Amino acid sequence: MLILHVHGLGRKPLSMLGLAAALRRAGHRTRFFGYSPTLESVPRIVARLARLMRQLRGPVGLVGHSLGGLLLRRALADVPALNVRRLVLLGSPNPPARAAILASRFAPFRWLTRDCGRFLRSSEAVPVPTVPYTLVAGTAGATGRWSPFGNEPNDGLVSVAETRILPADEPLLVPALHTFLMDHPAVQSAVVAAMITRS
Repeated sequence: MLILHVHGLGRKPLSMLGLAAALRRAGHRTRFFGYSPTLESVPRIVARLARLMRQLRGPVGLVGHSLGGLLLRRALADVPALNVRRLVLLGSPNPPARAAILASRFAPFRWLTRDCGRFLRSSEAVPVPTVPYTLVAGTAGATGRWSPFGNEPNDGLVSVAETRILPADEPLLVPALHTFLMDHPAVQSAVVAAMITRS
């Protein structure tokens, strides 16, 4: 099966290589989608992603890290015929991201992330996926008085609660930081397991 990977904000497709290698060892093919948050608007990125997804022949798997997961969710609405076996979101902040809201106080974040930063901190609706999905949340972030998350478990940038799409969702919890979720062995095993083709 072909697995499409979409990286997170501030990362590159290379950040998904370790996870892609684990999937290839399990017999899958992998493909990557890259974008520039500084040079591209969200609508342009989503249009390019949807165009690529229309070229894919199913069944396919989709894996998005952080902002990449939100971009996949937006693009999926434009490609309803795509046969998706599983969508996996790694640390994607499905409601507005608190970390992005805090970071937007600083001009460098706004300059570097532009429309993508606004997208992360907005309440703009992203369609609920109509395909099976798996949510992964990290828990290695700091908690306590000085944490923007208080005592909520988090991965340093996204809280566990922020990874839920629906209130009843139960994310897979992994003791990892946001930036390195895709490299954690438990995450790689879970993604491989989620992509098993069932007849």
